[in-house]
Amino acid sequence: MSATPHPYRRRRRTTRFLAAAAGVATVGALVAAMPASAGETGKKPGHQKPGRYQDVQLLSFNDLHGNLEPPAGSSGRVTELQPDGTSKTIDAGGVEYLATHLRQAREGNKYSVTAAGGDMVGASPLISGLFHDEPTIEALNKLDLDVTSVGNHEFDEGAKELGRLQKGGCHPTDGCYVEGKKFKGADFPYLAANVLDEKTKKPILKPYWVWKKNGVKVGFIGVTLEDTPGVVSAEGVKGLKFKDEVETINKYAKELEKQGVKSVVALIHEGGLPASAAYNYDCDSPGAGDGISGPIVDIAKNITPKVDALVTGHTHAAYACTINDPSGKPRMVTSAASFGRLYTDTTLTYDRWTGDIARTSVASANHVVTRTVPKATDMTELITKWNTLAAPIGNKPIGYISGDISNVGTESPIGDLIADAQLAYGKELDPETDLALMNPGGIRAPLTFAAKGAEGDGVVTYAEGFTVQPFANTVNLQNFTGAQLVQVLKEQVTGVNAASPKVLQISKGLTYTLDLTKTGADRVVADSVKLNGAAIDPAATYRVATNSFLAGGGDGFTTLGQGTGDLVGDDDLAALEKYLLANSSATNPIAPPAADRITVVK
Repeated sequence: MSATPHPYRRRRRTTRFLAAAAGVATVGALVAAMPASAGETGKKPGHQKPGRYQDVQLLSFNDLHGNLEPPAGSSGRVTELQPDGTSKTIDAGGVEYLATHLRQAREGNKYSVTAAGGDMVGASPLISGLFHDEPTIEALNKLDLDVTSVGNHEFDEGAKELGRLQKGGCHPTDGCYVEGKKFKGADFPYLAANVLDEKTKKPILKPYWVWKKNGVKVGFIGVTLEDTPGVVSAEGVKGLKFKDEVETINKYAKELEKQGVKSVVALIHEGGLPASAAYNYDCDSPGAGDGISGPIVDIAKNITPKVDALVTGHTHAAYACTINDPSGKPRMVTSAASFGRLYTDTTLTYDRWTGDIARTSVASANHVVTRTVPKATDMTELITKWNTLAAPIGNKPIGYISGDISNVGTESPIGDLIADAQLAYGKELDPETDLALMNPGGIRAPLTFAAKGAEGDGVVTYAEGFTVQPFANTVNLQNFTGAQLVQVLKEQVTGVNAASPKVLQISKGLTYTLDLTKTGADRVVADSVKLNGAAIDPAATYRVATNSFLAGGGDGFTTLGQGTGDLVGDDDLAALEKYLLANSSATNPIAPPAADRITVVK
């Protein structure tokens, strides 16, 4: 793909939608007081002379993942801390509501810009994923998104497909989905400052973009995590090089400064892990940034002070807190969870005399995208259009369940179900298959008992299965020694997974103890690993089913990339569908697995 994309198309703002009800707000990390004269001032209406300070509203969100409709189960809820110390959950998400909340938030704010932190598409539900995420790009255009960074999932289908989402044009294989209508692409720029074409050594998309209004200029630099190749299939990142986030942002902040742009926001698809899952948790308590850990902390501490605020993502966590920059000054770092459940409202006070942001007045708060506001009618129409096209495929029943099958927990019921389905499919391919391993990041949603549409309670539709496993990975078989198998389990808690363990979901018959009170590889109790009650023999050979992403060594499981006797089967969703059809019926549904294969010591 060309290193320099065509200029993105800009458009006039759509008419603002005034909603009657306000969203739930959280008090974010508020720094020092505002300068005295924020906002436009003037002598006469119509003859306003701008004052020194101008408040700029920055609305942001991240990790939408094509969730146009309200996400199901826990994926569609947020936790809110109450004044008395208790917590409650709130149903959240859905672009019909996100559009209303954003349009409402912009009311009365002449200086408003909307940005995103990557993973707008990829790992998407059927309504978007079936159509290569064109519906989500259409929705983001209607949301008046101004700019976004790329995330790792923007590369799920490779750089050429990402270029098509930016520039437009019908899919090279599947063509145009709406007769007589060519997909027009994104109205907003995708920024990929640290993603280089290996041949040209240049960014594959624009590295930065500058928002301008009445003399106010704010630059946006967009990067994805440097480790994108470790969390995306090899085919998706073929021919690309991913550079260090800090080094890249610092480089382009200097370039923007040379162009006279001193106010800069970094859009970073990498994130942190707050100490609480509640969206309104104060991660600046007891001190600035004390309640947050993870990769974003070191990144934030090293990005040049020329950058005034960081919009982040990737970890699907919610936070709005300050982390000191290299000069020791506090700087706002935000993330709005995932799936359109929250948006962040940040005030950037621009100093017209210096052209920079008055950093002491940067304030952020996360707001819940509640479902108690009116739906945006244009989004309802968009969802109806694409659901109608998807219905013949999506509404097909593929199984029956007797209750919610959750995706929550170190070992989750849905993880057990998927691993069992892959073991069963593996045995069809080769009766010698012993076990199956599934990466938790490949499981995108729960299966819920309550009917989503007209299918009836307990019915699993193809669309619901697609939402759980949207990647179209194949089920692969490989041979490993018992010693290698134990090493795979240790890789869950060592190397790149040491700080934030990635616990594989395991098929029935495999059991072991995970002791989280220990550190490093010792957290996997080696002599507890058993298959069908028998200790793993280090010298024996085991036939293991995994998906193609794991079989390529993805998610830091390098040992899984060293298997022998490879056999490639059908895609993983087909394996799940086959298992559900064979093991459930309307009168005999599958019960949620107990998730008791891994003994977790905390």
